[in-house]
Amino acid sequence: MSDTQVTVLAAVQHFLDRQHGLWIDGRQMPSDGDKRLSLYNPATGEVIGSTADASVADVDRAVMSGWRAFVSRTWAGKLPAERERILLRFADLVEQHSEELAQLETLEQGKSIAIARAFEVGCTLNWMRYTAGLTTKIAGKTLDLSIPLPQGARYQAWTRKEPVGVVAGIVPWNFPLMIGMWKVMPALAAGCSIVIKPSETTPLTLLRVAELATEAGIPDGVFNVVTGSGAVCGAALTTHPHIAKVSFTGSTATGKNIARSAADRLTGVTLELGGKNPAIVLKDADPQWVIEGLMTGSFLNQGQVCAASSRIYIEAPLFDTLVSGFEQAVKSLTIGPGMSLQAQINPLVSRAHCDKVQTFLDDARANHAELLSGAAIPDSKGYYVTPTLVVNPDAKLRLTREEVFGPVVNLVRVADGEEALQLANDTEYGLTASVWTQNISKALEYTDRLQAGTVWVNSHTLIDANLPFGGMKQSGTGRDFGPDWLDGWCETKSVCVRY
Repeated sequence: MSDTQVTVLAAVQHFLDRQHGLWIDGRQMPSDGDKRLSLYNPATGEVIGSTADASVADVDRAVMSGWRAFVSRTWAGKLPAERERILLRFADLVEQHSEELAQLETLEQGKSIAIARAFEVGCTLNWMRYTAGLTTKIAGKTLDLSIPLPQGARYQAWTRKEPVGVVAGIVPWNFPLMIGMWKVMPALAAGCSIVIKPSETTPLTLLRVAELATEAGIPDGVFNVVTGSGAVCGAALTTHPHIAKVSFTGSTATGKNIARSAADRLTGVTLELGGKNPAIVLKDADPQWVIEGLMTGSFLNQGQVCAASSRIYIEAPLFDTLVSGFEQAVKSLTIGPGMSLQAQINPLVSRAHCDKVQTFLDDARANHAELLSGAAIPDSKGYYVTPTLVVNPDAKLRLTREEVFGPVVNLVRVADGEEALQLANDTEYGLTASVWTQNISKALEYTDRLQAGTVWVNSHTLIDANLPFGGMKQSGTGRDFGPDWLDGWCETKSVCVRY
């Protein structure tokens, strides 16, 4: 089959060619400095554009824009049904520009255009509309009180939910549009203002979405975007005195720094951090289900997924069968640029991250690990790493303990399920896990005993807007998604009336 490259839309090329500034007060504004951040196509290593490298003063402008919008109640003061209609209109505009956004995502992040279309835009639309619906579902409680004074007095009491204020959203580079909207939408649904900072390597889709938000009718100052480095722009945003909440997705180390800083000001935080996610395969599991499910769970977006299954523990009777099946599946994967409709494995996001992933494999080879690799990487300057299985790695290898965040998966033979559980829980992380079995009793037992925020049975990685998501241990704090999602973006106020 001949390789088919997707043709870049004229609108996409026009957006790439623009001199992007910051999005503040409902319009593009230049930075107060002249520093720029170059953007690269991971498939070729070529520069495709640039964005402003925001200063501390730029961040202050954005936060104060959000603060003025919040205290003036241009958004929070609207009827819930009106906010819902605007957010649904926002989703409609994103859908109308879906191909444009998908192509921008692939060109700056490297992922398959098929994944960009289905996940980055398609799934994002599901989350946007789900969250818009929560706007009209914010509710408090009525409470019976037993206050005894003064004698004969009666009391009526209730709680109400109020937006926290201006929120800082820090977005990683693996799913820039989708994770970005996981922060924007609940903030707006709750009545907050938000200042969002995308990764400096993948800022384009959120800059484009901000334009669509203004077109949809979201008032100026409610949705701001600042682009820049984590060291300057990110630090200034998360420590700003007018930020009431920080929602961060990224590494555990950075998340801890944000939590320490937030603690000094008692700022609320939601942290979705790293994972070294196990999958336990019991001997009665369906091999076809396991291979299909964990190939997706492990190699989606080149393994650049916080929830990815990176440690697969297999009971001994099924081990050889599954190693052979996984090897055949990995070797069948085609490698190429994200704009190719045939390529199943695409480049990693950046040269720096590509080199980092490669160091894990170099360490494994130096220690004589058994590696089963996929096809050779293309002869190009792109940021490619071939998908690799590591069979029964030694515990001293870095890739047995640390999050690789790439197309590298450990296959480990275990004597039984008890050994698998012990190894699965022997980690500082606790984001996701899965168990693969046809035994319903074992499935329910293992979901109880696995130490992770989300546990799947006969599935892995796939999530839904109605299913709460977040980590245990050093994989984070707080939960996103689900019917109670907006609670994390609101304060609870108690009202007590004597009559």
